Amino acid sequence: MPLSAITKPETDPTKIFERFRDFYSTELLAVASVDFNLFGRLAEGPKSFAELRAEIGLAERSANVLITAMRAMELLVANSDAKLDLTPAAREHLVPGAYFEVGGYIGLVSESPGVRAMAERLKTNKPAGNRKDEEGASYIFREGMESAMDREASARRLTLALAGRAKNCAPFLVEKVPLQDAKLLLDVGGGSGIYAIACLQKNPKLRAIIWDRPEVLKIAQEMAQTYGVTDRLETRPGDMFADPVPAGCDVVLLSNILHDWDVPECRTLVKRCAEALPSGGRLLVHDVFLNDDLGGPLSIALYSAALFSLTEGRAYSAAEYSSWLMDAGLTPAIGMVPTSVHCGVLEARKPKADII
Repeated sequence: MPLSAITKPETDPTKIFERFRDFYSTELLAVASVDFNLFGRLAEGPKSFAELRAEIGLAERSANVLITAMRAMELLVANSDAKLDLTPAAREHLVPGAYFEVGGYIGLVSESPGVRAMAERLKTNKPAGNRKDEEGASYIFREGMESAMDREASARRLTLALAGRAKNCAPFLVEKVPLQDAKLLLDVGGGSGIYAIACLQKNPKLRAIIWDRPEVLKIAQEMAQTYGVTDRLETRPGDMFADPVPAGCDVVLLSNILHDWDVPECRTLVKRCAEALPSGGRLLVHDVFLNDDLGGPLSIALYSAALFSLTEGRAYSAAEYSSWLMDAGLTPAIGMVPTSVHCGVLEARKPKADII
């Protein structure tokens, strides 16, 4: 009997994911304190994001990850002038020279490999896999850069690892997003295919295309057999930034894809998908969401650090996603609908053409 991709887990794994990402708190706090003297700089007075970013010499993506984390840890706060300031706890315990300062204690881990790696990545704004002595970037496809997703063994390991989260989230996604009137779904960077498979099992009249790298699609093809949907699921190899977007799809799904890329690439991908949609078509962004003021929550801020370390992206807010969707000519829904494991879905529609 085929497996079910729409059966929900009996227990919630969210806390497991939170504990798994907690170690980024140590790395970010140590780097903020030791490498960038963030708290000493702000002891001199509040600074805007742009002023502080320029002073510590970080690219915008790097600064976003670091400062969002410090705000989520309740060590920095945005004041009424939208300038960044120290919280009372940070002023008392993290400003160098303060009587109750614990910066020296935090500095005990400053030479640990994880902290040094985080400092390097923040300073260079580059993820793991960019050096010749590293194995290749897991989720990045750049000309001249080897991707782990283009090698059979590493593509299989990484794709199946990501499928673990997808299996937990997919039942909630298909419960929250009605697709009974949809005909053809395009799952961009669909990986193992779990999300598309769940959509197919929930909606028996739906067909789907998974668009991804050739080595990744080998796993999706196996999954389609295991879940009994080979007759309605097509796997199509391609480069989502260069190849033509598969035509004829009235729903496009971007599930945990945009967070792998920096803002220019996100805008490009959203625009390409929007242009491929027919009048009245839908684009679904299924991802994690920072607060619109980029001040937290902590769980997403730490996940953003994980994304920053492994990809060219970070976590984004619903406001950021909505702005890209609107710029691409789509009309986003008001608000994000939560699914599972910190994820949610933001839907946007392509306006229907006027009938003359």
